[in-house]
Amino acid sequence: MNQQETLELLVKSQQETIKMLTESHVKSNELVEELQKKINELLAQIAWLNRQLFGRRSERLAAFDPNQLNLFEPNHTPEELLQVEAARTEAVEMIDKSEISKSTERRNRKLLEGLPVVSVVIEPENVNHDLYKCIGQESTRTLEFEPGKLYVKEIIRPKYGLKDSTVLPGNNLSGVLIAPMPLLPIYKGLPGASMLTEILLQKYEYHVPFYRQVKAFRHLGVRISESTLSGWFKPVCEMLKPLYEELKKEVLASDYIQVDETTLGVINKEKHQASKEYLWMVRSVIKRLVLFHYDSGSRSGKVIENLLSSYKGYLQSDGYNAYNVFGDRKDVCLIACLAHIRRNFEKSLDENRVMAEYALKEIQHLYQIERMADEKELTYEDRMNLRMKLSKPVLDSFEKWLEVNYQHVPPRSRMGQAIAYAYSLWPRMNNYLKDGRIKIDNNLAENALRPLVLSRKNFLFCGNHEAAENTAVICSLLASCKALDINPREWLLDVIAKLPYYLEKNSNKDLKELLPDRWTKDNFKELQ
Repeated sequence: MNQQETLELLVKSQQETIKMLTESHVKSNELVEELQKKINELLAQIAWLNRQLFGRRSERLAAFDPNQLNLFEPNHTPEELLQVEAARTEAVEMIDKSEISKSTERRNRKLLEGLPVVSVVIEPENVNHDLYKCIGQESTRTLEFEPGKLYVKEIIRPKYGLKDSTVLPGNNLSGVLIAPMPLLPIYKGLPGASMLTEILLQKYEYHVPFYRQVKAFRHLGVRISESTLSGWFKPVCEMLKPLYEELKKEVLASDYIQVDETTLGVINKEKHQASKEYLWMVRSVIKRLVLFHYDSGSRSGKVIENLLSSYKGYLQSDGYNAYNVFGDRKDVCLIACLAHIRRNFEKSLDENRVMAEYALKEIQHLYQIERMADEKELTYEDRMNLRMKLSKPVLDSFEKWLEVNYQHVPPRSRMGQAIAYAYSLWPRMNNYLKDGRIKIDNNLAENALRPLVLSRKNFLFCGNHEAAENTAVICSLLASCKALDINPREWLLDVIAKLPYYLEKNSNKDLKELLPDRWTKDNFKELQ
């Protein structure tokens, strides 16, 4: 082999080495880039967890600088983007110039107003009334509490018989007269309406499980077993179910509902453990009625599809894909929830603060418009006109911002997921402009779920599917009372006492009269 051939082999060998090193370098760069993305994702998760544990949990918006520049606008904005941004800027200027209260005025409720007053007079010692006369008094009030008490209600029905048995009474009267026995909530049962009311309120309004109620009753002097309470609980739930069915009809007959779902632990006897089942919630916003629906604990889209098969109107929800089936129906208009969209951007603050704060600032503008309408007490039509004038430019500008900036963030990052979630729901978000009655978010529905979450933390799980259905019945009625600002104790006491008369055979009474939205306190008479 001559020198020339040797040199050629060496060059070829060096070229192959360089090629291998180059390929290895490219792969290493790709690996580093992939690992860096993974590190960023993990750091964002750690930051979010720290915020959950130690940070501010309130959803109130922080005060952002309105003069902050948007670093992510393109250098060469198309004419369409310029027009949208000009409209958005004009709307934001009108929002900033408007007289919006920094804090909503709270109603000043006097704590002691309406409570009975027990006066205790404390005279000074050794007062000689021959030497002294009363020239006034000083009064100090304290709020006191008297524990509840149990008592026995004895129903006495005097019997009357004819003095002269040979004389026949007129008007088809019997020889012996006695008043008819009032119908009891539980046939030949021991508990009265007030006792059953207390059991239901303790369990679902005050979130006290049966075993704790047993202890409380024992302190009041009565030993009631947990099985006895459960035995009273089931028949009163059965009695309330027809009223629950009427409530369901009323909710589904409305034309604007909010829908959400939550978990509920239910004992699975086959697996000998509590399974995570689901409870659906449907709220009629205008009627202020709330319905909880349990269908074997399923979260399948078929459940909500069957429940709302006859529904027509506006349907507001989060981005759960079970609601997508209604997108093809012409008689249903889907509305998104801005609060859910906002939460995703809030979670990405520690990952990409500049973009997250810009998104949150734009969302803040939309909420400011709603507060403006609230403070001016606008009609539904005027609210819709205000939204078209101020909210629509902000929505259009934000939609373009989502389109432009999605390409600047990794799809798997928190910001990428927030933008993708918001953009997929933006057509539904724009639908709230169509009607002034529609809320900007689904928070009313989530508020209705909170008492159930508290109960779930206390009684942990339901014993079976029947118990879960009973939970849906009671929670629906109590949540409707809360939405209508009705005292649940007064409503339950009156309704439980009256229901036997509405449910007896050949009764011509209309059950709808007892629904919370039709019930009036004027008809309430507490049983003594």
